[in-house]
Amino acid sequence: MSTHTFFIAAAYAVTAFVVGGLALRAVLDHRTQARALEALEARGVNRRSRPKASPRPDGERSAQSAG
Repeated sequence: MSTHTFFIAAAYAVTAFVVGGLALRAVLDHRTQARALEALEARGVNRRSRPKASPRPDGERSAQSAG
């Protein structure tokens, strides 16, 4: 084997550890944010980005969104 085998294996191991840690952090942060959002919605705070049902009973779009 090469004289650099240990260095290369260690570099791969550190990289895998860091990438795994970042992925785990993203998953945990997503869960935290989802819980926070559910708590806000339970208190009656709604997201502006969520599309509302139909603003008009007949389903027509308003003059502003007809563009």
